[in-house]
Formats: sequence, C-alpha cells, structure tokens
Amino acid sequence: MARPPPLGELPPGYTPPARPATPQILAGSLKAPLWLRAYFQGLLFSLGCGIQRHCGKVLFLGLLAFGALALGLRVATIETDLEQLWVEAGSRVSQELEYTKEKLGEEAAYTSQMLIQTPRQEGENVLTPEALDLHLQAALTASKVQVSLYGKSWDLNKICYKSGVPLIENGMIERMIEKLFPCVILTPLDCFWEGAKLQGGSAYLPGRPDIQWTNLDPEQLLEELGPFASLEGFRELLDKAQVGQAYVGRPCLHPDDLHCPPSAPNHHSRQAPNVAQELNGGCHGFSHKFMHWQEELLLGGMARDPQGQLLRAEALQSTFLLMSPRQLYEHFRGDYQTHDIGWSEEQAGTVLQAWQRRFVQLAQEALPENASQQIHAFSSTTLDDILHAFSEVSAARVVGGYLLMLAYACVTMLRWDCAQSQGAVGLAGVLLVALAVASGLGLCALLGIAFNAATTQVLPFLALGIGVDDIFLLAHAFTEAPPGTPLQERTGECLQRTGTSVTLTSINNMVAFFMAALVPIPALRAFSLQAAIVVGCNFAAVMLVFPAVLSLDLHRRHCQRLDVLCCFSSPCSARVIQILPQELGNGTVPVGIAHLTATVQAFAHCEASSQHVVTILPPQAHLVPPPSDPLGSELFSPGGSTRDLLGREEGTGQKAVCRSLPCARWSLAHFARSQFAPLLLQPHTKAVVLVLFGALLGLSLYGATLVQDGLALTDVVPRGTKEHAFLSAQLRYFSLYEVALVTQGGFDYAYSQRALFDLHQRFSSLKAVLPPPATQAPRTWLHYYRNWLQGIQAAFDQDWASGRITRHSYRNGSEDGALAYKLLIQTGDAQEPLDFSQLTTKKLVDKEGLIPPELFYMGLTVWVNSDPLGLAASQANFYPPPPEWLHDKYDTTGENLRIPAAQPLEFAQFPFLLRGLQKTADFVEAIEGARAACAEAGRAGVRAYPSGSPFLFWEQYLGLRRCFLLAVCTLLLCTFLVCALLLLNPWTAALIVLVLAMMTVELFGIMGFLGIKLSAIPVVILVASIGIGVEFTVHVALGFLTAQGSRNLRAARALERTFAPVTDGAISTLLGLLMLAGSNFDFIVRYFFVVLTILTLLGLLHGLVLLPVLLSILGPPPEVVQMYKESAEVLSPPAPQGGGLRWGVPSTLPQSFARVTTSMTVALHPPPLPGAYIHPASEEPTWSPAATPAASGPSNLGSRGLGLITG
Repeated sequence: MARPPPLGELPPGYTPPARPATPQILAGSLKAPLWLRAYFQGLLFSLGCGIQRHCGKVLFLGLLAFGALALGLRVATIETDLEQLWVEAGSRVSQELEYTKEKLGEEAAYTSQMLIQTPRQEGENVLTPEALDLHLQAALTASKVQVSLYGKSWDLNKICYKSGVPLIENGMIERMIEKLFPCVILTPLDCFWEGAKLQGGSAYLPGRPDIQWTNLDPEQLLEELGPFASLEGFRELLDKAQVGQAYVGRPCLHPDDLHCPPSAPNHHSRQAPNVAQELNGGCHGFSHKFMHWQEELLLGGMARDPQGQLLRAEALQSTFLLMSPRQLYEHFRGDYQTHDIGWSEEQAGTVLQAWQRRFVQLAQEALPENASQQIHAFSSTTLDDILHAFSEVSAARVVGGYLLMLAYACVTMLRWDCAQSQGAVGLAGVLLVALAVASGLGLCALLGIAFNAATTQVLPFLALGIGVDDIFLLAHAFTEAPPGTPLQERTGECLQRTGTSVTLTSINNMVAFFMAALVPIPALRAFSLQAAIVVGCNFAAVMLVFPAVLSLDLHRRHCQRLDVLCCFSSPCSARVIQILPQELGNGTVPVGIAHLTATVQAFAHCEASSQHVVTILPPQAHLVPPPSDPLGSELFSPGGSTRDLLGREEGTGQKAVCRSLPCARWSLAHFARSQFAPLLLQPHTKAVVLVLFGALLGLSLYGATLVQDGLALTDVVPRGTKEHAFLSAQLRYFSLYEVALVTQGGFDYAYSQRALFDLHQRFSSLKAVLPPPATQAPRTWLHYYRNWLQGIQAAFDQDWASGRITRHSYRNGSEDGALAYKLLIQTGDAQEPLDFSQLTTKKLVDKEGLIPPELFYMGLTVWVNSDPLGLAASQANFYPPPPEWLHDKYDTTGENLRIPAAQPLEFAQFPFLLRGLQKTADFVEAIEGARAACAEAGRAGVRAYPSGSPFLFWEQYLGLRRCFLLAVCTLLLCTFLVCALLLLNPWTAALIVLVLAMMTVELFGIMGFLGIKLSAIPVVILVASIGIGVEFTVHVALGFLTAQGSRNLRAARALERTFAPVTDGAISTLLGLLMLAGSNFDFIVRYFFVVLTILTLLGLLHGLVLLPVLLSILGPPPEVVQMYKESAEVLSPPAPQGGGLRWGVPSTLPQSFARVTTSMTVALHPPPLPGAYIHPASEEPTWSPAATPAASGPSNLGSRGLGLITG
C-alpha cells in the first residue's frame, strides 16, 4: 500500500473527537454521588438486559398480571352519597353525624320537593292574582301526581309528611282525621282559600257531601258531631292549635269562583285581595300557631316601603314535604293495601323516587311556553340523579380519547426511515398504558376504594396522559442508543439512560397524590389514592413490560420488517446502510459482507502509550458556516463517534437517489439543537425570560388574592339544564338552610334549663339565623313545653278558683286543668309518688320560667302525648322517646294518677333557619359562630353541636387553606428529598423545587383570574401539580447534570436530549385531557380540563424555557470533566473567530497523540447490523478518495465505540 500522507496534509479544521471511551476525571467531591448513581444505573442496565433476553416471557407475564388486576373492575362500586363523599371519616362532623344516626336512624324526618316561580321578564312583580294563578296551576298539577307501582296507585296524600296527627279514642273520628289531616305544604297559596286545593284528603259522613279542605269548617263540623261523640279533648286541641275555620275563612284569589266559600272575607264584596298585603308577614297552614310559613320561605327578591310593609317580590316558592323511605315503610307495614306485595323499605324508596321524578316532570310542563312566568322544580331524587349521571363513565369519550392518543403516538413515532420508525411501539405503548390504568383501577376496587365522579370522569384521561409521557421518553432514548451499543445490551442501555428520570418522576407523582390524600374529603382522598395506585401501575408497566415491547421491535428492525405492518419486508433493504459502531470482539468483519464497497479517506489518531485508535471522517471543503453560532463551537464540535460526523455529511453527495424530503428529516431534537437552544441561551434572551417569568409570578401572586373559597351546586350541574336554572333561582332568591342545634346526653336536662335557654338565645343572635316574628314564640321544644305547662297551669288555677277542681276531684274541671292536677301532685319519689298538698304550694313553671326538676321528665311525658301538634312543630326528635300515656279525665284510680317519667334525654334538637348565605365566607362565619355558641354552652355543662347541610359540606373550608398549605409545603420538601437522593445533587434538587413552587403559585393565581373557586377538588389538583410538574423538569435537570462542558453547553445538550420527549409527553397529556372538554358538566370542563391544561402548559414553559435558563446561570458544576489520559491539559476547542466553521481548531494536539492519515475500505451490505442507521444511497461516494492508499496493518478495534475498520 502507498505511504501515508505527511502530517501537514491533515484538514485545517480538524479537531480530535471527544470519545466516550476517553478516561473521565471525577469532579472533586462528586465521586460518591456518581458511584451511587452508577450503581443504580447498573441495576437498571442488568434489568434491561434481562428483559431483553426474555422479552417474550416478560411481555406475556406482564399482560397476564395486568389483565388479572383489571378484572377487579367487576367488583367496583360507585359512591354517590353526598355524606359519604364529603364528610371526613373520624372528623368532628363525622362523629356528630354518627351520633345523630345512632339516635334517630339513617333517615331524615322528611324530604323536600320544591317549586320556584320566576317571571320571564327580569324584575317583574309576582305579587299579583295572575301570577299566583299560574303558581296554583303548577302546584295543583304537581300535587295531583300519581304513580302506579306494585299494582297500587300512590298519590300525594299517601306519601306526604303529616305533622302531629292526634290520637283519638273515637274510631270513626280517628279514621276521618287520618284521611283529612293535611299534608305539610309550605306555599304562598296558604294565605288564600285556594291553598286548600292542594290538599287531596277527603272524608265521608252520611247526609253530607264529601268533606274536603275546600269546604271544611272545623268549628262547624265539631258542632254538628257534638251530639254523636265526646270531642271535648279534640276541640281543645284544635283551639290550642288555633285552627279556627281553616281555609274557608281566608280570602279567595278570585271571589267570582263558584266554589269560593261564603265565609271568605271577600266573598260578598267580590273584590280581588291585595296580594302583597295578604302575604306580608308570611302565611299559615291549617294551624295558625304551629304552622307559620315566614316570608323568606315563600317569597324571593322582596321590596318593602319605609314602614316595612311588603310591596313586591320577584319569586314564589312552594315546598311539598314527603315522608322518608323509613317512615313510608313503617306507615304501610301491616296495612291491608300492602300485605300482598312483600312491602319493604326498598320498595318504599322506589315509590318515593318514582313520584318525585314525575312531580318534577309535570311541574316543569305545567305552564305553557308563552306564559309570563316560568316554573323551576327540584327534588331530592333530582339531586341523586345528577350525581349518578355525574359518576357515569362516558364510554364514547374514553374510547375517543384513547383512539386519539393511539393516533398521535403512532404518527409521532413513524419515520420515513423504516429502521428508525416506531409506530407500532407507540401503539403498543398507549395500549399498555391503558391496560395499566385499568389494572390500577381494578386493584383499587379490590382494595375496597369506592369510585366517584372524579374517578370516572377524570382519572382515565389524566392517568393516560401522564403514563404516555414515559413511553415517549423510553422510545426516544431507545432510538438514540450510543454508538457501539451491542445488540444484546440495547434495552439495558435504554433503561440505564432513562430509568433514573422515569423512576424519579413516577415516585414524585405517587408521593404527590399520596400527599393530596391529606385533604380531609373522602371523595378526593379516594381519587388521590386511586391516582397514586394507577401511577404505580403505569410505572411498573413502563419499566418492566414496555422494554420487552422495545426488544421485540428491535428484532423486527433487525429482520427488515415494515413498521406496524410487520408481516411485510421493508423496501429500505435496497438502500446503502451506514453501520453504526459495533463491538466486534475479535475485530473481524462479519461474515456475509463482501461485495458492496466504498473507499474514503479517514484520519486515524493513535495514542502513543496505548492501543486506542480513533478514526475520523473529515468534513468536506464545501461546508458553509452557519449564520450565527451563539454558543460557539463547543456545542457543535464533533462528538465522540463516527455517527456524529457522518450525520453532518448526510446529503452532501451529488445525484443521490431515494433522498428524503427536508420536512421528513426535521425533528424536535433538530429544532432544539439548531434553533431553540442557541436562541434561548443568548444573554439577552435569558434576561427577557427571567423578566417575563418574574412578571408572571408577580401577577400570579396578585391573582392568588382573588381566589375565593367555595363550590356551589350550580358549579356542578350542567349549564342550560332545568336543574341548573332551579339551583340558580334558589341561590338568588331562597338561600335558606334548615339546621338544628342538637343537644346530647351526658348532662341532666332538668337541672340545665337555664343553660339550654342561654344556648338557644346565643344561637338565635347569630347574624345568619332567621329570627321568628315578634308576635310568635321561639319554635323550640323547650319553649313549647314550658308554654304548654303555663297554659294548663292557668286552666288549673281558673278551675280551682271556680271550684270545678278540688283537692279530691278534677272530673268537673277542663281537660287542661285535670292534666295540671295530675302533674302537680307528682313528687318523683318512688316510695311516695303523690302529694296532694302540692296542689296549692307548687307551680308547674316557677317565677324564673323554669320547670321544677322533679316534674321535668314526668311533664315531658304528658306534653308529648297531649300536644302532638306542638311536638311536631318543635321538631324535637327526642331520644329516648318518652313513654306512651293516655289521659282519661274520668278515670280517678290511683294507677291513672301515676305518670311515668321519661328517661333522661340523650338527644334533642332546636330547629333554626339560616339566611343570607351566598358566599363561602358567609357559611364560614355562620359555622364559626355556631361552633362558638356550642363551645360556650359546653363550658356551662351542656353538650351540643350544630347539624345541617351547611355544617356537613362547608365546614371543610374552616381548615382547607391550612391543609392545602401544609400539603404543598410537605410535598415540596418530599420532592426535594427524593430528587436529592436519586440525583444525589441537592443543588439541582433545590432548583427543581423552586421551579415547581413557582408553577404552583402561578396556577393558583391564574385560577383567581379565571374565577375558579378554591375547594377540595382544586386543592387536589394544585397538590398533584407538583408531582406532574416533575415530569417536565427532572428530565432536563438530569440531562444537564450528566453533561460535560460549560453551563451553556450542558443546558443546550440537555435540551437537545429532552426537548422531543418532554414536548411529546406534554402533547400526549393535552390529548388525554382534551376529552374532558366534551363533558356535559361545566364543572368538569372548568375545574379539571381548564386547570389541568393550564398546568400542562405551565409545566412545558417552565421545564423547557425557565429551567434551562436557570441552569445555565445557577446550575451546579459538572460531575465529570473529560480529560486526555496522561495529560493535565483539558481539550477545550476555542471559540470560532469571525463566524467561522463549526469545527473548533486547537493550535496543537497533546504530545502523546500521533497523527496518522490512512485510507480504508468500508464494507456495506444488507441486512445491517442491529441498530444500524440507514442513509439514502448515492451513485458516487460522499467524497472521492483523493489520497493514495497507505499500507497499514490492521488495528485492534475491540473497544466499544469504534465503528470503522482501518487497514
């Protein structure tokens, strides 16, 4: 062979390459972290190699295991009970709720069905006979609803709640009262005779027309029945309740109505009533004393004159009360109407639900479309139906989202170059993540974690988007294996390079969701735990099963099969193949490569003291400099492999065939290397980035002050629906909440009466509590009980004074006087229970308004059995209930004189109405005031707590922000520790945590500008945003940490390596979230899609823009410094002068290196070696061999990374 060219013939722009095999000098104190990371990466390398050797088995077993876990979805349960979803287990509210259920049972006393009427023209007055006519039309239509179930017909009169039905010994009268006793309907129509039309009961008496409330005069009826039955007690009961003439004594809306009773005040005058005047102060049911409906319950948007008289209103409301399923079951248990249908509580609930649905439907359709008023109807079943619909899985959206993700993954990973195309890998990866999500949810079902709306509506898409991120990362890393990686180590090398960052992001995601489980809301806690488990399953699938898919795809590429359509051979086999460096062992050329050769000139650099040989193909003379090179030659100097140089010569030959289009060669990595990184890392760009992100942070801090607490039902129910219209009208006009002040056991009620009165007074003075009318006594059992005792005491005093009651006889006295007689002689002593001398020395209520303790529980028994209307109106719900006791004035035996004492009370309640609760701050203020009142009572020995929906669902806001701040701070600390341990670099971990904290603050501030309120759901997303943000930051940080060179160079290289997978991961997350935008629930769109989309965009900007800039300025020093062996001089190419070529030119080479120029022949023949990189064929070599071949013996090329054979 010819003599090699002289040394001076080396290309002038030549720079020795930075070989991976070159010895690395550890930087200072970083030896231990590098050793630990190397050990961890060694484990990942071994794992990857093992998976590749047994890829078929691993794939089969992995799919089998995940498929088995996915079967757990068969036992999944969806929780829709609001109490179970929103009340924290073990919390104060939960303990109080359990106490209430223990004493009263599971069910409430009644359920409410509501009608709200508003004018179609905003602000129009509804206090007109015409508007009330339309309200009557809708209410009457709703009250006539009947449903047929189990062979029976069910109407309002059978299932409505009836308050305080009295017990009458006369059977005929008792049956008549049972049929006639009115349902509890709170309606403005009760101010008029027309209110009687809503009552459907009727009774029959011989010789009279059917008795209904429209023609019933109780006073006249008692007069007619007097000769046939002793009704003195019943008459006194009606008198005490102030029933009077009931409805027939009230004005008629239309006095011209033929059925308007003569007793109506305007019957003879025929004048329409003044509606505002009649409704001023509210209306009454059939009992004026116990059934007073306050204005706030009936009218909304009221306006008054200066004297406080009602002038106008903008809304009307009627409320129908139904029995609870338990009450309905008990009412008809053993009845002849249900004896043949196997009556059960479940059937009772079905009857009520069917009636309520029909009620809402008919009420909404009651008025014609052209009516001046509109009706909004709602029931408790409507809310249940909304929650069920909210929790249903939308199969169309799930399938659509996953198909969209499949298409994106396939298109993104497809390449014109068949050997580099990974479309099938993308499809398999998305399907694998889908299976992992299903298996994670199945595992949650097996663990007993109930699903809810957040699980079914959001988690499948969120988990898919997060899981596919790592799929893209591994796929990108697998195609960019270092030169010289042997076939059997490709998967191991992939896991070694990416396993650390995948592990770090997955662990942080799991920790983030586990930390979000600190939010004390069961629904969100379940969502967070399920998300953490699903992320764990995704991690297992990506680290264990997906590498097996990559290994199988490598086999497909080696066999020259088409991507996706792997049954067909690839047409790329006719192209020229450029062999990537391979480890050849003994340095011989593989068998079968013989007849396709090209001769090129190369430069071999031999280290004098060793056998290392580096062979370089030089750049061509026609290479032109770039327009600008802000990073200098260090970023674009040739790397340590022939692939880097050959890549620069791609496409320089003339008359090339099968050449790809420029757009086909474009990639995100190329964009990051050639355009994005040079622009971003210029000094003035860095300054702009820092200023812009600082401004965004400052603006977000201001936005954070705008965030309000709260989550109303109007936020959850889909906009544009009838349910949303009702809830909006209710929130605007009737923001009233029924609550109760519950007193527990553990203290003696008889001796704590003063404290109970004080507690009631303190609670009544709260700003949010609706006060009773000045003319009405407080609506509590203790006041009713005391007033009743004072009433019978007055009757006794009158009978005693007139001589109708004496020391030895009460038969001639009144019913009330006889009751007082029996109570006054009670001593409470078991040995001497009666003392007749007390008739004149004792009072049932003393001068201070307190009941004597020794009479308290015996008097309670008498009151409960003698005043059913007062007891029902008080809503006391005593537990244990006082014993039954019947009073007979004519039974004077000693046994009848003894009154059994009620057991000490363990449960009683005072009812209240809260008003004006529009914002969450109003609820919080009311809750804090109620809790303070109970705490003050506790210091007086009275154990009490507030109960009602505001305390169930709004008490979370008392500590929500504190819980949120604690969870975020704890998670940031955990993220720092995890990053510091896995990266083994606290400096980098601190920068990551800084960026994550900025993301969280900015997301919180943007929520304020968008009007998204802070509730448990945004708190979970904000906490989880830290874990999700790690996906966008840790890959860049790890790439920077492991690169060599200056900070700018390392930041640029980190961007080049991670820009594509991070961007693809962000796009995949957005595609996963895109399906949420199609939800019927505006709540899902605003609180999940919008917030998570903003989070993804913030993560992309912070991970690919802010973090590289911070690293280039404040980044830690490199962990390794590349140096030549046996030389203290570090090879560092100088900056180009005057915009020269991209090749740095050192003035001299280290003396230990000798320059040798030689020619060589590269043998090329398909099929390529595994991992080959394919280039288009050309009709002539890239450059012609100008040098004379030199005679040279073969060199030992056994070290990994050497890719050309020198000869």
